[in-house]
Amino acid sequence: MKKYALEAKVTGEEIRQCRKGLGLTQEEFARFANVSKKTVERWEYSKTPITGPIVTLLNILRDYPQIEEEKKIPERKTPLRLSYMFRDELCTVIDVDEKNHNIEVINYTKQLLKRAFGKIEKPSYQQYEEFLESRCFPPTRDKMKLVLREYDLPFYDSMMIIEKTEGRMAEDDFWIRIER
Repeated sequence: MKKYALEAKVTGEEIRQCRKGLGLTQEEFARFANVSKKTVERWEYSKTPITGPIVTLLNILRDYPQIEEEKKIPERKTPLRLSYMFRDELCTVIDVDEKNHNIEVINYTKQLLKRAFGKIEKPSYQQYEEFLESRCFPPTRDKMKLVLREYDLPFYDSMMIIEKTEGRMAEDDFWIRIER
């Protein structure tokens, strides 16, 4: 049987100190820990030791407090944001200024195969356009006009297709959420 060098339980005061050390409100900490605010309140005011996954999370946060900042999603500063997803996991955020042909990419995974642009950290606008096209059926597809009609699209445009299909492809679990 494997053993781990982790505490088996924590106190409510330890949770409160960790949360405050990160500069988070109870609501923000609840979102980060993927629990309700009431759960955080219950933990913090508990007089009995707390067990479960929060103990492991607290151990990680104590050793790597920067992880909270690394996982934070910044506010959108551009007219368009694409969230490149693998199932329910956010892999890459792409902020796009279409008018000035600028993009900014933030990767939330170290797995290159899950990143929108792989190992490219600062893709060009052309690479962004190629990425969009890669998430659509090819423009040379047989009976393309029938497919476009099915999506109620007047012509082939990668972004319009992605808005209709979420960039979903039959052979993978990646998709794109669009915010305007």
